[in-house]
Amino acid sequence: GFGKAHRLSDYLGKKVVIYFYPEDDSPGCTEQACGFKVVNDELKNHNVVLLGISPDTIESHQLFQTKYGLPFTLLSDVDKSVSIYFGAYGKKNLYGKIVEGIIRYTFILNEHGVIEKVFKRAFAKSNADSVLAHLKG
Repeated sequence: GFGKAHRLSDYLGKKVVIYFYPEDDSPGCTEQACGFKVVNDELKNHNVVLLGISPDTIESHQLFQTKYGLPFTLLSDVDKSVSIYFGAYGKKNLYGKIVEGIIRYTFILNEHGVIEKVFKRAFAKSNADSVLAHLKG
């Protein structure tokens, strides 16, 4: 349910796809989330857990999930500690300005919780397809 702490150790034995994104309901993030929605069943068939992480609040996530019918878990990283730990926070170019923020990084962890693949600065549009292609080998 909402509001419970998640630990990666909870998912040992499954592959975990974690994708970091800047903001609920912004155009790129919506496109990315809807892309993952399309491939969600196929990810499940590959014994994959999908987690989206952004600095938004739990309430914001609930609205975003409901609006687009997102069938996977969104986690709140309000203090950005998880994003910083994974290197998914830092300087980025936003419309020609250098700003600090969440960088669209996607990680695939293997069944032992070890990072198997990193998509640095993933493209919102094709991220889900790239992840699926990697999992299919």
